[in-house]
Amino acid sequence: MIPPPDLALLDSAAKDALIRTLIERLNDLMVRLEVLEAENAALRKENSELRVKLDLPPKTPDNSSTPPSQGHKASGAADAKPKAKPHAGAHRPLHPNPTRRCDVAASQCQHCRADVSGVVQTPVHTYDRIEIPEIKPDVTRVALLGGMCPCCAKPFKAAPPAGLEPGSPFGPNLRAFAIYLRFTQAISFERLSRLFSDLLGLEISEGALVNMLDDSKQAFAQAASLIRARLLAGTILQSDETTVRVGKRTWWTWVFHHAEDACFVIHPNRSRAVVEQFLGQHRPDFWVSDRLPAQMNWAKKDHQVCLAHLIRDAQYAIDAGDTAFAPGLRKLLSRACKIAGRRHQLADATLRAYAYKLDAELDALLRITPAHGAGNKLQGVIKGCRRYLFVFLANRAIPPTNNGSEQALRPCVIFRKVTNCFRSEWAAHLYADIRSVIETARRRTIAALQAIRLTLNGLHLPAALAHHPSG
Repeated sequence: MIPPPDLALLDSAAKDALIRTLIERLNDLMVRLEVLEAENAALRKENSELRVKLDLPPKTPDNSSTPPSQGHKASGAADAKPKAKPHAGAHRPLHPNPTRRCDVAASQCQHCRADVSGVVQTPVHTYDRIEIPEIKPDVTRVALLGGMCPCCAKPFKAAPPAGLEPGSPFGPNLRAFAIYLRFTQAISFERLSRLFSDLLGLEISEGALVNMLDDSKQAFAQAASLIRARLLAGTILQSDETTVRVGKRTWWTWVFHHAEDACFVIHPNRSRAVVEQFLGQHRPDFWVSDRLPAQMNWAKKDHQVCLAHLIRDAQYAIDAGDTAFAPGLRKLLSRACKIAGRRHQLADATLRAYAYKLDAELDALLRITPAHGAGNKLQGVIKGCRRYLFVFLANRAIPPTNNGSEQALRPCVIFRKVTNCFRSEWAAHLYADIRSVIETARRRTIAALQAIRLTLNGLHLPAALAHHPSG
């Protein structure tokens, strides 16, 4: 540290210079002090917010939109669950249409060895023996014969038979099988090529599999456009979205559906432009979704928000410590969902009475002043979507939750986790079209492989036997 100068030895000019230097230094220190005080205040505020967050409960699938795959079950004692009583034995039911029958008559009694070949015998023990035949590819060698025409002296060639035209060597059944394994069982191209080789004895390269899918684009695009047209002809739409990887970027898989139709769209973003592009000039009367702004304000008449999301939000507020507002709201919304589950048994007047009662109870809850921050935040959310909570009580075709959308997207999430999705955009769009066909077929009780075969053959999916209301 430099010792201070002896003021007695300084003249007046030196003293003035020293005073100016000290004042400048003091000003610099005051500026620095103000900066440090501002930083200290910001750090104190951040520290306070972090301490508040430390007191909040963790986000789980039960109190938020966290996927079930990211939830962790608590470990329990191995013998915590009481041992169930043994149930009666069961056996595999006999096949309704066996390929062949083998009726075996006894020739002698197993007790006394007497000849019983002439005794009338009836079945006393019947069982099935199930086996699969050796799997071999069915290969048809086509040779188009020809020669020289004796009339015009020009070469001629036979016309190929229907269904056996030149082109891809793979028939529609094999093509449908490959698409089924790829897009419903999430098998990679490398494993799919090996599966055909090991299981069918058929060598198909990965490039041939890609070409097989590329040749199927038009058929599935046409089928998806018909599904979209049916959806837009209805009055109710439901929607949701989830992430998907295309190349090295994150895109979004959207689903638009209702009743027995579902259409998927894969798009680079999750904005309102996706919904506008799907709808065109059409606007449904009713819409069901979560509270994502991109999915709001599309219905001409009314919108139903997902009550399941709000029930989980209420549970989170309860876990955070709110005891004034969230418990009553959770109980109210759960009761509303139970009413929706038995709407088909209730008269219209009864539903109107339930709606009036639920509205009155919700108004009473909204007059409560929560003492906890989580309760205040939840109450603000409910006030913002107040008019969209009980729309389903006025229309039996409207579900109270958006669980149907999440169930439709679940196979897409599994495919994403298993395969890491797509390298090219055309493959992503093809998957969306195929997923549209398979999900629509599932809702119409049609097997996935059968639906793929119908689409490749240019046939429409038949309607479900038990028709669901489409609004």
